[in-house]
Amino acid sequence: MPFEILMPALSPTMTEGSLAKWLKKEGDKIKSGDLLAEIETDKAIMELEAIDEGTLGKLLVPEGTAAVAVNTPIAVMLAAGEIVSDLAATKRQAPAANTPTPLSPPKPHRASEPDAHDARIFASPLARRLAKEAHVDLARVNGSGPNGRIVAANIEEAKKIARAVEDAVSPATQGQAAYREIPLSNLRKTIAKRLTEAKQTVPHFYLTIDCTVDKLLALRGQINGGVAAQETDAKVSINDFLIKAAAIALREAPGANASFTETAIREYADVDISVAIATPAGLIAPVVRKADAKTLLQISAEMKGLVARGRDGKLRPEELQGGSFSISNLGMYGVKHFEAIINPPQGCILAVGACEQRPAVVKGELQVSTQMSCTLSVDHRVVDGALGAEFLRAFKTLIEKPVLMLL
Repeated sequence: MPFEILMPALSPTMTEGSLAKWLKKEGDKIKSGDLLAEIETDKAIMELEAIDEGTLGKLLVPEGTAAVAVNTPIAVMLAAGEIVSDLAATKRQAPAANTPTPLSPPKPHRASEPDAHDARIFASPLARRLAKEAHVDLARVNGSGPNGRIVAANIEEAKKIARAVEDAVSPATQGQAAYREIPLSNLRKTIAKRLTEAKQTVPHFYLTIDCTVDKLLALRGQINGGVAAQETDAKVSINDFLIKAAAIALREAPGANASFTETAIREYADVDISVAIATPAGLIAPVVRKADAKTLLQISAEMKGLVARGRDGKLRPEELQGGSFSISNLGMYGVKHFEAIINPPQGCILAVGACEQRPAVVKGELQVSTQMSCTLSVDHRVVDGALGAEFLRAFKTLIEKPVLMLL
């Protein structure tokens, strides 16, 4: 009997996803482990693997469809020996997967409130909700579902055309400056929600320290110029040193490797460092696990893989979850100093600025050295000022005496 493929929950926080792309087409033979589709979750774009074998009989959700609830049927598979006519045996009627085509572009900035006329229009509940949120007039949209029913994909297409119309309209006709709207991805929505929540509910305070990095830069040059680093992939970055130093410092100040719960402070046994990475879709923070027990070269190799998969949207859920401490480095952009927002439920995040030459008085004499400003954002419910300072002191010692990280 034909069976349905459902929108999966690809992360613990996922309630809906966008069907970014179908990797198979109707009629294709499917084996267990084949990649069926690319799903955009609240964290990244991930691949959906087939569990069972059969023939892909019907695509229920067109690619590009947003806000598909978890456990919604997205396709129908035929078991061995079944044919397309057997699809009538499925429990649900499949909406057509043809390309959505609006009747005409909705007028820009025109709100259309639901009324008795809208109630007579044949549209799915999800399509009605999306139309209301986007101020799309349902009467101006052609449906691609069964019997012309308007589905969510039709609303998304209408929104695209509306944006194109708005972009072409002169500022004078709108009474304001021209602009374009970029739809929020699931990842961007999640970032906005989590960071707003963090700023509103977590009592932040900040500690800043300057580290002299001349010895670290020299050691990095020696490592990268050594025999073991002749291959490009073996070279270490400043970020690799930061991860290693923070991990060791957390072993010396374990109270900072913790998070707050309603009943206790949870101090973690392992030092798992989340590292902020900018991607086209938004900010993500893959995790280097047990970073204190890894060498600089091991951290370097792992980070290269995480960055590459992160920018391609190919990270697995377990690579994005469970960090106990975060690092955000904007030094490569020339930023001297900044304060990062804590990533709940973690208790701390370290913001790292650029390495730059600065004058300093050393034993009564003016000298020039390479300095790097680092700011620790702290959840005051977990870490107090003295403990935060203890972590930064240990971190500074490692950065300024980097050979200690090789022992």
